[in-house]
Amino acid sequence: MIIDLRSDTVTQPTPAMLEAMMRAPVGDDVFGEDPTINQLEAMAADMFGMEAALYCPSGTMSNQIAIKVHTQPGDEVICDQTAHVYQYEGGGMAFNSGVQSRLLPGDRGRITAEQVLQAINPDDVHKAHTSLVCLENTSNRGGGSCYEPEDIKKIRQVCDQHRLALHLDGARLFNALVARNESPKQYGALFHSISVCLNKGMGCPIGSILMGSTPFIKKARRVRKVFGGGMRQAGYMAASGVYALEHHINRLAIDHEHARQIAAALQQKPFTGALLPVETNIIIFDVKTPWKTSELVAALKEQEIFCIAISPTQIRMVLHLGISPQMVRRVIEVIKTL
Repeated sequence: MIIDLRSDTVTQPTPAMLEAMMRAPVGDDVFGEDPTINQLEAMAADMFGMEAALYCPSGTMSNQIAIKVHTQPGDEVICDQTAHVYQYEGGGMAFNSGVQSRLLPGDRGRITAEQVLQAINPDDVHKAHTSLVCLENTSNRGGGSCYEPEDIKKIRQVCDQHRLALHLDGARLFNALVARNESPKQYGALFHSISVCLNKGMGCPIGSILMGSTPFIKKARRVRKVFGGGMRQAGYMAASGVYALEHHINRLAIDHEHARQIAAALQQKPFTGALLPVETNIIIFDVKTPWKTSELVAALKEQEIFCIAISPTQIRMVLHLGISPQMVRRVIEVIKTL
């Protein structure tokens, strides 16, 4: 029995999701004629109280489209130094949009309004023009940490005062909503654009939704085409997103509980160093002697438990709908033997 904790991107569609995909009516989405994609986009926009939405192949593409629409070449984008848009999108900000990053040292991936204010460049020809702030909720490298809505409100106020756009990389936003008992519309009111991933946590095989104003999404649709993301009969994939939005949000609480159970077992072991607070479905912990990180990953793999080292000293485990209570018990049993 392989227990894959490397990411929440490794899930397989459930039988019910597959059935929904097989029954989906489809059309040509580049012509705007795929009824299932249109349904998914309308559903997501309504859920977050935003004007429009755009279905994209990946979270990276939805983030990169947003950055492209919000900026001009030579601009500067403010984000945390561990942000996905900086760390894990292949230098896309520079390659696709010709912008540079102003990296801030946040608290587990979360930055503050004060930090943003101090990072805004003055109106000086020697300086890059600051045009966009990108937040990530939950924060991957922050161990699934969640922003406080009040902190986001303060950042939005700074953005409004300085005419900056505010984008949310909400790849795992549904995890934050469930963990904090928050409303999607709270976030729709705070951001100029939001991307949510349907693959991470939600169990879909592919897809991300980008949301914003009607003019923003009109521009985003053109950029998606330029990026090669214009799909045709992709409603078969979009149907998985419709199903996930209807059935897979509340169940994220199960993943959070499983993460807490495994984290509690890890905390009892002398080889576990600093363990980031487990707020959602991600566990990140430091490895101490006598183990090396690579050795511990290998030892777990021998027991058919897969996880990854995200630094020379840290291991990450991610819980998802492919992990059953039986699997969680097995992971805990193995940890106890190490």
